[in-house]
Amino acid sequence: MNPSLSVRHYLPETQAHSHDHAQLVFGLDGALQVDVEGRAGRIAAQQLAVIPSACRHAFAGDGASSCLVLDVPCDAEALARLLGSGADAARRLLDTPGTRALTPALGALVSGLAALPSLDDLVIGRHGAALLLAGLAQPQPQPQPTLALPGLPLARLDAFIDRHCAHPLQVRDLAEQAGLAPSRFHERFLAETGLRPMEYVRRRRLRLARLLLITTTLPVGEVAARTGYASQSAFTSALVREYGETPSTLRRAARAESRAKPA
Repeated sequence: MNPSLSVRHYLPETQAHSHDHAQLVFGLDGALQVDVEGRAGRIAAQQLAVIPSACRHAFAGDGASSCLVLDVPCDAEALARLLGSGADAARRLLDTPGTRALTPALGALVSGLAALPSLDDLVIGRHGAALLLAGLAQPQPQPQPTLALPGLPLARLDAFIDRHCAHPLQVRDLAEQAGLAPSRFHERFLAETGLRPMEYVRRRRLRLARLLLITTTLPVGEVAARTGYASQSAFTSALVREYGETPSTLRRAARAESRAKPA
């Protein structure tokens, strides 16, 4: 088989199976409960689950959730063609079940790949798999003692944005959640995430909107209102700019993918 990447959506319904290839499941939105051979875990953004070949695993969304899934052959010859001298390290990774955190660089790579409109392209699948596996197989640098300030409470900020997604938000609203002045919060947020706070809010709103379009039958106007857009036309324009697709084309593609996916 060729490596393949796909964004998959999960509801709170437990499923269990195994397959003859290895799988890496990267959290995007929400959280996914996983149990891999008795090792229970939970993956959200900036985290991943490793599922070795032929490994029985169960999974269920913790609410609606979405993940980037990499299906990859784990035989030595296929990995050698994909990664060259890095194949042995990748094989050890793929043979070790469990969950782990991602570095900020790998988290950014996962988000970038998930946003691509043509993930089913063989070239994107192959090169995306090679980048992810090579990055994960590298030895992680040991943290050095530092007097750096603790990181921003991103999980709390994400939850706050999700709860207030339908309402106008400003930098000062987020800054209050972090206990910082707006100017200092803006500076820290840009340094830690690479995004301005309101750009981050915009992207999170659109990710939630995309998830609602794909996993529910809510009218488009209702999805727009729930994610903070004053009109359906403004929402559609924002969605097209971000994903290159209208609400109706996103829904048609999701239905077609669901029908084509093997049980």
